[in-house]
Amino acid sequence: MITIELEAPCKVNYRLDVLRRRADGYHDLRMIMQRVDLCDTITMTLSDTPGVRVTCGSAGVPDGPGNIAWRAAHSLLQQSGSSSGVEITIHKKIPVAAGLGGGSSDAATVLMGVNRLLELGLSDQELMAMGVKLGADVPFFIFKKTAVAQGIGELLTPLDEVPEAWLLLVNPRLPVSTAWVYQNLKLTNRDTISPVPNSYRTIHDLCAVLANDLEAVTIGRHPVIREIKERLVREGAAGALMSGSGPTVFGIFEEEATARACAGKLAAGHDWFCAVVKTL
Repeated sequence: MITIELEAPCKVNYRLDVLRRRADGYHDLRMIMQRVDLCDTITMTLSDTPGVRVTCGSAGVPDGPGNIAWRAAHSLLQQSGSSSGVEITIHKKIPVAAGLGGGSSDAATVLMGVNRLLELGLSDQELMAMGVKLGADVPFFIFKKTAVAQGIGELLTPLDEVPEAWLLLVNPRLPVSTAWVYQNLKLTNRDTISPVPNSYRTIHDLCAVLANDLEAVTIGRHPVIREIKERLVREGAAGALMSGSGPTVFGIFEEEATARACAGKLAAGHDWFCAVVKTL
């Protein structure tokens, strides 16, 4: 049996603009997306027993066809016509339903891994076309570059320059449904949107573009998100924002030591998930 083990990183959104609701029910977006080094670990083994088997054992993550990673492997097996099976074990480190894209990253990593296991030779572009059918964020993780994402997230343009940074991720352990956030978004269609730079020389340049149209919806139900943002800035973050539909908030730091000191202060007295990560 052939086995490979891959890391599936999560992401934050430096920017998330919701432009309009589409006729198909999705929304046209403009996002600036950044991978960070908090990763799930995914082990994939080629098996003589046909079918896909997924084991995770993490609360809120199904093991069978309800898992997006299962659907990713199943789609590749179907397309290839292979009679082999794939056994997948997911070790979760990324919080679930957190606005960090953990499920999408797992699916992207499985597409890339099973492509290797079956020696299909599919290009990243071909895998991205399959990935968008599984989830809007999946193509970004196959793209593997900091990018401006448009459409529903599948139209990706790499940034010319973006500074490395330390981020402190803070999650108050309140799962948030992305569908619920979009259903409660008071959307005003925009004929035009102001341009965002495609190059950022400093962290302060990056902080100047931080914005998330979904933040007000999630804060309306979970005011603790505002509290976390304010505390991050008070403790030395150059900027802070909710990622995706939340509830994870990230602070941006130039120095690892400052980020770790802030993490210690925010974790004290709270059951919050706190992780210091570096941009990829």
